Amino acid sequence: MPDAIAIQIAKAVVHDLNEHAFSESFTAVRKYYAVEDLKNMSDLHVTIVPKAHAQGIVGRNQVDELYAVDVAVQKKIEVNDLDVGDPLMLLVEEIKDFLKFRKLADYVAASWVKTENEPLYSYEHMRDFRQFTSVVTVTYKLIR
Repeated sequence: MPDAIAIQIAKAVVHDLNEHAFSESFTAVRKYYAVEDLKNMSDLHVTIVPKAHAQGIVGRNQVDELYAVDVAVQKKIEVNDLDVGDPLMLLVEEIKDFLKFRKLADYVAASWVKTENEPLYSYEHMRDFRQFTSVVTVTYKLIR
């Protein structure tokens, strides 16, 4: 049974991220929710989560489909520890730049449309959990 398109896109993002060398080492995984037990957060976690799907008409028999996936970058840090936080901010930027304009390896029909990263990191996670959490939302377009 083939995977839903949102799952195919999420799998392709995981594959592409894992095939590339970034400034911080990680293994991206696909899940439905980017939450881990806090005791495991001393390691860097990069989680890909299917997020949204929207359809619109393009022409008489064509549909424009937008699929969004979240890329969550998470690690437990001390608040205001710039030696740990700054490299994580750089990693988020590297991931955004890497995925920009990129055709996906496993699902080449979908093409990059936009990337969003607001806020840059979760103030609440930093305050409440002493955890850096940045969620990048990447949107891909498919015309069928």
